[in-house]
Amino acid sequence: AYTDLPKTDNVDAFIIADRLRFGRLPSPASIDYSYIALQRLTRHRFHLMESIISEKTRFSNTLVLKFSNYSKDAPFSDVFGKASSAVLLEFCSPEQIASMPIKELTAFLIEKGKNRFTLPVDVAKELQRAANKSYRLPDPLKESVNFIIASSLNTIEMLESQIKKTDKAIEYALKPITHTLLSVNGLGPVLVAGIIAEIGDISRFHDHAALAKFAGLWWKQHQSGNFEAEETRMAKSGNKYLRYYLVEAANSLKTHNPVFKDYYAKKYAEVTKHQHKRALVLLARKLVRVIFSLLRSKKVYELPKN
Repeated sequence: AYTDLPKTDNVDAFIIADRLRFGRLPSPASIDYSYIALQRLTRHRFHLMESIISEKTRFSNTLVLKFSNYSKDAPFSDVFGKASSAVLLEFCSPEQIASMPIKELTAFLIEKGKNRFTLPVDVAKELQRAANKSYRLPDPLKESVNFIIASSLNTIEMLESQIKKTDKAIEYALKPITHTLLSVNGLGPVLVAGIIAEIGDISRFHDHAALAKFAGLWWKQHQSGNFEAEETRMAKSGNKYLRYYLVEAANSLKTHNPVFKDYYAKKYAEVTKHQHKRALVLLARKLVRVIFSLLRSKKVYELPKN
C-alpha cells in the first residue's frame, strides 16, 4: 500500500499509525502447510533456473575465446546438445576441426549425434567453415579455456538433472491440492504449482486487480495536466516468484492456447516498440483474471464457443 515511500524510522512510524488509525490492517490468514511445502519446491526450482541461466551466460563468454564463430555459424540448433557438447569437449581447438578429413568428421558427428542428422556431411562442412572463420586462441590459453568449458558443461548438465528431479517432486506435492487450473490448455503441473504455491488461499484477494498487484503486474500512471505518458514502467514491487511463473505460463499459453494466442498477436500488433515483452506481460495480466475466476468458482476452464 505504501510501496513508493522511503524506508526510514519516521516513515515507519507514520505508516504504523496510519494503518491503525484507518483500520488498514492485513486480513488474518490461516497457514496451510501443503501450500508452504509446495512453495519451497517451486522457489527452489526458480533459483535452479536462475543458476542455469547464469552458468550458460558464463559458458557463452568462454566459448567465444575458444571458438569465436561457434554460436553464430555452427550448424547445431542447440549449443548444449549431445553432438555439440562432444565437439567442444573432444576437440581442443577449431584448427583440429578445420584440418580433419571430412569423412572422419562426418563419422564423428553421426556417432555423437546418434545418427539424427538428416545430412551429416553438410553439417560437417558447415562446422569446418565455422572453424576456418574463427579466431585462433593463443596456445598458453587453450588448456585453461578447455577446462572451464568442460567444467561449465558438467555444471549445466547437473543443474538440468536437478530441475527434472524437482519437477517430479513438484508434481507429486501438487496432487493433494484441489484446483482446476490444469484444465487450461497450455498449463502444466510445474507452472500451475508455481502459481498456486504463491497465491495460497484465493479468498485472501477480493478481486483480480488485488491479485495482479500482489504479483507486481500493474503499471504506475505518469500524468500531469494534459500530458499522459505513452510509456509507463511496470511496478515490479510484488511477489517475484508469482510474477515469474505467471509470465512463464503466458509464454506457454501463447503457443498452446488459441484464445491466448490471438490475444498475444493482437497486443503485439498494437505498438512498434517492446512488442514481445509488452504483449507477454499483458497476456500474463489476462491470465490473472482467468486464474482468479477459476480458483474462486472452482470450475474448469472452457474455451469460448464461436
